[in-house]
Amino acid sequence: MAIHIIIDGYNLIRQSAELSLLDRQDLQQGREALLEMLWAYKKVKHHRITVVFDGTDAYSLYRQRDQVKGITVLFSHRGETADTVIKRLAKNEKEGSLVVSSDRAVVNYAASQNAATLSSPEFMEKLIMASWSNEKGISPDEEMKGWNPTTRKKGPNRRLSKKERRNRLRARKL
Repeated sequence: MAIHIIIDGYNLIRQSAELSLLDRQDLQQGREALLEMLWAYKKVKHHRITVVFDGTDAYSLYRQRDQVKGITVLFSHRGETADTVIKRLAKNEKEGSLVVSSDRAVVNYAASQNAATLSSPEFMEKLIMASWSNEKGISPDEEMKGWNPTTRKKGPNRRLSKKERRNRLRARKL
C-alpha cells in the first residue's frame, strides 16, 4: 500500500542542521536541497510525496502547485498558511497519509483525522538512511530482514494503544 507523505516544508528545513544552514543563506537554495533529498528518497521508496510551503509573501520560481521530479510542491495562497493546506490534505487523505511536521497543532489535527504522523527530525533520519542505502546499493527491505532472537516477553501491560500501533506500522513503511 502506497502512502501519501505530506510534508511541512519549512518546518522540515528548519529542523535539519544542513538544510537550515542553506535556508539562512538563500531560501530558494534550502527548498531545492530539500527537494533533492526527497527525490533520492522517492527513488528508493516510491511513495507519493507532497511538500507544502508557506507562500503568503514569499517570491518563488514555482507556481502555486508544481511537480518537481515526481514530487508535488504546493505553496499556500495569500492569506492562507501552509498548516491550513496540510490540515486540508490530511482531512482528504485520512488513513492513507503520513504527515511530517513538528508543529503540534498540525500533528494533533492529522492524528484526529486518523493520519499517521512523524516529527521532522525522525523523518530526516529516514531520508538520510534511504540516501545512505541508495549509495551503498542496499535495498531498504534487506536491512529489515532477518529474525532477531529474543526472550523478552511483551504482554498486554506493555502493549501500545491501537492508534500508536497503527501509527508505528505506517511509519515503518518509510
